[in-house]
Amino acid sequence: MQKKIAVVTGASSGIGEAAAERISRLGFRVIGIGRSFSEKDRGFEALSMDLLDFGPLREFLRSLRREGEISLLVNNAGVAYYGLQEELGEKALRELIRTDLELPILLTALCLRELKKNRGQLINISSVTARCPAPRAAAYGAAKAGLLRFGESIFEEGRKAGLRVSTILPDMTESGLYRNADFTVSEEPLARLLPEDVADALEFILTRREGVCISELVLKPQLKGIRKKTG
Repeated sequence: MQKKIAVVTGASSGIGEAAAERISRLGFRVIGIGRSFSEKDRGFEALSMDLLDFGPLREFLRSLRREGEISLLVNNAGVAYYGLQEELGEKALRELIRTDLELPILLTALCLRELKKNRGQLINISSVTARCPAPRAAAYGAAKAGLLRFGESIFEEGRKAGLRVSTILPDMTESGLYRNADFTVSEEPLARLLPEDVADALEFILTRREGVCISELVLKPQLKGIRKKTG
């Protein structure tokens, strides 16, 4: 029997890598897409690609359809820039908006017919900033809020066809998201999430009985805290 195909973006590290590994263990054939991958053994097929160069991505999906149909799409790829809005450059803002909002909208459009046909699932990785004001991360919060609302609307469009749509909203997670910030996750274990925690949430969503959709799942560490970078 042919395995169901899952596509995970931003799978080269962090949440995306943990998610791709976990989905593979659930019996999917997983295509993890990222800008670059280190040399190590993985439980999924790693594809190096610039996700913002949409032409090659579109062609890859067309070729993938000759091997099977996509049953799961995880829109995880993301980038963040932090600071006062007037201090962020146009290049950074365009990259953020294209990666965090435009890419998942376009990619979903390419996969949606198959997902509906297969009674499949769409899972978007948003952020807790989608639900509250995000000073010094206004554009990031706006993009993640847009992704949340996008998922809600797509569910209403596709629920009669059996499509399930879920959005996971993690708080501070140990990942590369803060590479463009002057802070990172706390050294206190109880004040940060791990990528595996998000993978656990994703597995919970995927293993509900047919007919149950977890529309929104918020993950927070027990404590609040960040660590200022030095140097």
